[in-house]
Amino acid sequence: MKKTLTPEQHYICIECGTEPPFSSPLLQEKRPGTYQCVCCGAPLFASADKFDSGSGWPSFTAPIHPDAVRALEDRSHGMIRTEVRCAQCDAHLGHVFPDGPPPTALRYCINGTALQFAADPD
Repeated sequence: MKKTLTPEQHYICIECGTEPPFSSPLLQEKRPGTYQCVCCGAPLFASADKFDSGSGWPSFTAPIHPDAVRALEDRSHGMIRTEVRCAQCDAHLGHVFPDGPPPTALRYCINGTALQFAADPD
């Protein structure tokens, strides 16, 4: 990891934790820009692909490019889900679900704590 993580960032990204719903300031972020991995700075999601899923976590229809994230089967918590990790540094980001809007019908439900936002220059 490039930087020292806060205890909350470590819990989410390294220990595969989850932040409380509706707790991330990035949930309300509306400016154009790029959401990057808080651990390594890799670009992960574009603001153009963000939508309000009502879930309490920043949600996106797709990663910024197909190789930005990787998906793993997650059998924790008594269910089968698809975990999303940063392809560059392997940080845990959240999960992807097949209940999103068009065009992908996917909902990348991402912990805001795992992201940093870089606004587009004016």
